[in-house]
Amino acid sequence: MILTPEFYQQTNVVAIARKLLGKVLITRINGELSAGRIVETEAYSFKERGCHAYNSRKTLRNEVMFADGGIAYVYLCYGIYNLFNVVTNKAGKAEAVLIRALEPVAGHDIMLKRMNVKKLTRITSGPGKLTRAMGIDRTHNGVILTDSEIVIESDIIITPKNIVATTRIGIDYAGADAALPWRFYVKDNEWISKW
Repeated sequence: MILTPEFYQQTNVVAIARKLLGKVLITRINGELSAGRIVETEAYSFKERGCHAYNSRKTLRNEVMFADGGIAYVYLCYGIYNLFNVVTNKAGKAEAVLIRALEPVAGHDIMLKRMNVKKLTRITSGPGKLTRAMGIDRTHNGVILTDSEIVIESDIIITPKNIVATTRIGIDYAGADAALPWRFYVKDNEWISKW
């Protein structure tokens, strides 16, 4: 079942980041289906310095974060990688969950072709890699995740004992907020990102 707007519009981005673990991200790009189970996420809120919309500062880059939850926020990182985020909360409350890693579940051949590799090994074990494997780019910024070529469906429930909470990656600039335990991953999953 496709996740509803109500799921995304909950007001606790950290709880949503945890709940997204075990859900399946599905893309139908140019008629090609690919899917991966979400195994790693990071939460971002306008209330903390790690967020692109810290202090509710709206820019051309982050403006989709200010919409009602349930749309994609795709941005370019380091001038190379497209990163896929899920916008959460209500309009005006800029929050999002970065999808950091997936475990491939369908469309393996398509993912291999997009990545130009012969083995599935770790092709979706990082936020820049997974977008490439899934066919996601900045043209998908702002798409509605309940009715578009990108959706997220319910799948398995990951129990709290199988979720690891730790600090987010690559946000040293956020000062004390970099220490928030807002990165979540499925314990012992081989697909989580390496840094």
